[in-house]
Amino acid sequence: MTIQTQPWLHIVGIGEDGLDGLTPATRAVVEAAEVILGGARHHYLTDNLEARRIEWPSPFDALIDTLKGLRGQRVVVLATGDPLWYSVGARIGRAIDPAEITYHPQLSAFQLAAARIGWSMADVETLTVHGRPVEQMIAFIQPHARLLILTTGADTPAQIARFLAERGFGASRMSVFANMGGAAETRFDGTAASWAHEVPPFNTLAVDCIAAPDAALLPRVPGLADDLFQHDGTMTKREVRAVTIAKLMPMRGALLWDIGTGCGSVAVEWMRAARYARAIGIEPRADRRAMAAANALALGAPRLELVDGLVPAALDGLEAPDAVFIGGGLSDETFAAAWSALKPLGRLVVNAVTLESQAVLIGLQKRHGGDLVQLSVSRAEPVGPRTGWRPFMPVTQWSLVKR
Repeated sequence: MTIQTQPWLHIVGIGEDGLDGLTPATRAVVEAAEVILGGARHHYLTDNLEARRIEWPSPFDALIDTLKGLRGQRVVVLATGDPLWYSVGARIGRAIDPAEITYHPQLSAFQLAAARIGWSMADVETLTVHGRPVEQMIAFIQPHARLLILTTGADTPAQIARFLAERGFGASRMSVFANMGGAAETRFDGTAASWAHEVPPFNTLAVDCIAAPDAALLPRVPGLADDLFQHDGTMTKREVRAVTIAKLMPMRGALLWDIGTGCGSVAVEWMRAARYARAIGIEPRADRRAMAAANALALGAPRLELVDGLVPAALDGLEAPDAVFIGGGLSDETFAAAWSALKPLGRLVVNAVTLESQAVLIGLQKRHGGDLVQLSVSRAEPVGPRTGWRPFMPVTQWSLVKR
């Protein structure tokens, strides 16, 4: 006989209108709670209830242990808007059996802002930089894009306005909404180039991206221009990089090991290409790690993790990857360590330029299979008063999937 787990934890979305905005059934759940956990603002919105009150724990990671210690009581967690949309509900649901939880969604800040400005939710990108690096929104700056962003404080809209203006999107229209649904609801409108509003710290930002004729074009498909990266000349060139990323197959939340990361061009493009994609760059040279970090910030991949060390030793203890790119430091030992750590269905791509690296690569391909191709790229450049083809060194590329 299967014993059914009964929900004891209710995660309730609440808006600026407090209890009045809840459905009768949800309001009854909150009013019957023995314990209510939430932020100071949530407690203020429900201050007429007699339940025991608990503030968000510090550090916040202690939240799960706090909740587990309350099992057996009638517990309500209050969250702003929809608790499963960039909110605490998803975090709790990963740690506590969902069968023990009942979710009570409320209109999210995204939905309220879209309604205020008249945007279709199907046609916008929804982002959060709340408690996260603001630079990650840079990857979404594109002509005609519409962005709804949960911000991290009063200064965030001005910071995003600067990102837009620096990239040729200064004409972009911006609207900040605060206290939506409450008596103190406010709205601030302007453009990125002239943004000067002082806004409340808890706000939602809408951006209608408008590009100038000379705006930087930064698509999320791989193949960004080489001159968008700081580099010392040693980098995976644009055309080869596009093929490399395609073989690595970026996917949502997937982790890349970029071995011999150099200026970070492959890792950065991997992270831009899929939502929440992550990368660890292994690079022994401090100057190149500094360039990689700067490129990651400038191009919207601020969570690039950089490791100082020589392979294969530097790979010990790293989280198992979904994909591995070896652009430097190729050896039989490095391949063996990376291949052993790679998850099933993981993708491995190796680029080699020197004859010595190509010899190692060809030997590996004979033993393990996979696709072996040679990529040759020439670019038209001035030759005196005329134009000619200037070739780059050919790249031998080996790729395979772990089955």
